[in-house]
Amino acid sequence: MTMSLKKILGVGALLTTGILLANAFWIERYFIRVKEYRINSAKKNVWDIKVVQLSDLHLRSINRPLQQLAKMLNELQPDLILITGDTIDDAEYTSVLEDFLKLLDKNIEKAAVLGNGEYTGKVNLGLLESIYEGYNTRLLINETKRYLFRGQSISITGTDDFIKGKPDFEAAIKEYQESDYHIVLSHCPEYRDHISRHMDNVRVDLVLSGHTHGGQINIMGHIPTLPDGSGSYLNGWYKEKLPHLYVSKGLGTSIFPVRFGARAEMAVFYLAK
Repeated sequence: MTMSLKKILGVGALLTTGILLANAFWIERYFIRVKEYRINSAKKNVWDIKVVQLSDLHLRSINRPLQQLAKMLNELQPDLILITGDTIDDAEYTSVLEDFLKLLDKNIEKAAVLGNGEYTGKVNLGLLESIYEGYNTRLLINETKRYLFRGQSISITGTDDFIKGKPDFEAAIKEYQESDYHIVLSHCPEYRDHISRHMDNVRVDLVLSGHTHGGQINIMGHIPTLPDGSGSYLNGWYKEKLPHLYVSKGLGTSIFPVRFGARAEMAVFYLAK
């Protein structure tokens, strides 16, 4: 007995729907894409400093993908892990952040900034800073920290969140010392436009942001909405003016627990002169 065309189309529609749902709820959320970028003359085995960006974790529990992420980071052994905000978006998940940090090699230096989520979630910032410090992580709120790795210096400037905080780039670079590399962390990419107008006295090699989730739901280029603070930025590189900007799609989700056309990512930057 042959199946009618109507039934074939129905089965096909069900299969397609199942695949799309599996992709949105599972594959794009939990199969993290690792993106590697070599800056300037950096090559596969020739680089000065290795930096990893983690953004928009929106931690709620420690699941297997997060355990695998931590294992990957520990094996990668970057010089710096840079966390660009929205790590948690509710005070009740503060302990989950600590559980995640416990999974990471404590010897790896880390720096973090705030996103809008830490503010809207009424996270205790004093407690947050204390937890970060306990796991070799510096929370940068309008300030700069300088690191040395194998004779190379890198300064990390962190600004407060553009939407809910009080970002002040001028105050953040007040203690900046000339370094081989200078990276600015700003959760909202729109703040890059402000930074670009205030670079007379400091060189910025790169701004790292998140916030947009790459749209989180991107259907053939159509994105229902982007959060305030995204500006004209969605994801990836923006090099049309200085400073160059990289916007991460991030790792977690907000509002709806789905990703479509915006797969979770971790970016690795190899820096050389």
